[in-house]
Amino acid sequence: MTQVIAIDGPGGSGKSTVSRLLAERLGAVHLDTGAFYRAATLAVLRAGVDLEDEEAVTAEVARHRLDQEAGRMLLDGEDVSADIRTPEVDRSVSVVSAYPEVRRLMVDAQRDWVRRRGGTAVVEGRDIGTVVFPAASLKVFLEASPEERARRRARESGLDAEAVQRELRRRDRLDRSRATSPLRPADDAVVIDTTELSVDEVVDRIIAALGRAGETSPPE
Repeated sequence: MTQVIAIDGPGGSGKSTVSRLLAERLGAVHLDTGAFYRAATLAVLRAGVDLEDEEAVTAEVARHRLDQEAGRMLLDGEDVSADIRTPEVDRSVSVVSAYPEVRRLMVDAQRDWVRRRGGTAVVEGRDIGTVVFPAASLKVFLEASPEERARRRARESGLDAEAVQRELRRRDRLDRSRATSPLRPADDAVVIDTTELSVDEVVDRIIAALGRAGETSPPE
């Protein structure tokens, strides 16, 4: 039996924390697709490729093997979990991830990752329910107020909340306006505003929605 639960949403909406706890409670594996894009961006930055050169960026990304094991992001077998969380990667990932061919490479890698683990997973990102797994058993879109999203990110990073909010607005604008796989809820997604909810409350709502769905779907 296979079951993919797609968790989408903008930065600071709580999808990473929620997805990990949900996977733990369901006894499923968890995939952070955003880490794939960050690792691809890290590879491009390390190679000194011009971020505005779409062909060169795509060629560089295609050269590398990306994987996740036990919560660690691997780039050609190297654990880059810490390296992909730097300010430089933060600034650059929205550029790299906007290129259509890069997204195609990432979608193929993410689908393959789930297949190799039996087709059952909690998968988080920005286009999981709309593009990566459109036949997911359950699609969830998390959102929160801009102020709360900035507060959460500032607490995690130790940065000024106003600066974080400006960066979130910039990333939202890029994610929602890109031609390929823009950030938006799937038509059949369960939308949850996490602003006033605890992580456990959000997970409880998702599990309840999963029970109402009452069916499983194989990954595309």
